Amino acid sequence: MEFTIHTQVLLIVFGLAAVMGAVANKTNFCTMGAVSDWINMEDTGRLRAWLLAAAVAMLGVAVLEASGKLTLGTATFPPYRTANFAWLRNLLGGLMFGIGMTLASGCGNKTLVRIGGGNLKSVVVLIIAGASAYAMLWTDFYNAVFGQLISATTINLATSGFATQTLGDLVGVGTPIASIVVAVGIIAYALSSSEFRTNFDNLLAGVVIGLIVVAGWYVTGGAMGNEWKEFAEFADTKPLRVETQSFTFISAMGDGARYLMNPRDTSLVNFGIVAMLGVIAGSLVWALISRGFRIEWFVSGGDFVNHAIGAVLMGIGGVLAMGCTVGQAITGVSTLAVGSLLTFAAIVAGAAATMKYQYWRMMQEA
Repeated sequence: MEFTIHTQVLLIVFGLAAVMGAVANKTNFCTMGAVSDWINMEDTGRLRAWLLAAAVAMLGVAVLEASGKLTLGTATFPPYRTANFAWLRNLLGGLMFGIGMTLASGCGNKTLVRIGGGNLKSVVVLIIAGASAYAMLWTDFYNAVFGQLISATTINLATSGFATQTLGDLVGVGTPIASIVVAVGIIAYALSSSEFRTNFDNLLAGVVIGLIVVAGWYVTGGAMGNEWKEFAEFADTKPLRVETQSFTFISAMGDGARYLMNPRDTSLVNFGIVAMLGVIAGSLVWALISRGFRIEWFVSGGDFVNHAIGAVLMGIGGVLAMGCTVGQAITGVSTLAVGSLLTFAAIVAGAAATMKYQYWRMMQEA
């Protein structure tokens, strides 16, 4: 019975991820592209779609929490709302990830979407990013390189009387209320552009991806999640394990690498691995339906080097920041955690600075 419930949960996760992959492919939802459009062409359409997804997710979580149908607290994966505010981890990891996704032509989610569309370059990015994330998650690499520095700069907000690092708790109005206010403000900004309001694809991407993140939280931590959590005695050994979480892809890549080393151990299969497969499958289906499936490979050795370096930075930076452009900038932001907001800003800053540098290099060479 326990196995069946977990299987049902992960089948739902796979289905949600497949819809995410198909929608991201159809609408060209791309967070790196969103920053590029904004920086290089002053086009904010895809950036507004990204913000809309975060706001929809935030609003959904706030409504579920306010109605008592979801309780996140600090015991989520990753622990977004923890009172230990590791600001340097969020900032440095976000910058690294922003640089990396620009060099690798897309974030973690976009890498999976590209694979579904036939891009073999993204397969290489996935392998390298997965190996880098594995090193951060399952070896002593993180402790050896970052552990001491992150520990020394982490602020324990509990000593100041704050139970979490959510913006609502910090300003004293409560997380659901603060989330609703912030979400409504972001939605108002996104819809303030008439060009955005009339772009069906951007609206579709923002609303659907935001709702999928909410569904991930509900399935693992809401009413359905509570049903299978009655089997808590199996928490350490149960197959197909799931925690209270929603979509994030860089740690999932590291978990995928770990599972491939022990493919007979189904206890290593988790939410993230199933979500990755779902995004690839959904993107593939849409690519075939739309006849957009195209095999792509590196155009030069320099192209390979850029993607390889970017993949390493994405794997290391994504784990360091505890999430990517989906894992922190949508899923994390949906919890209104200050660390997630900081990571979001750092990712955008890292990507924007890299694009500016690439443009300067191009002009110098010209």
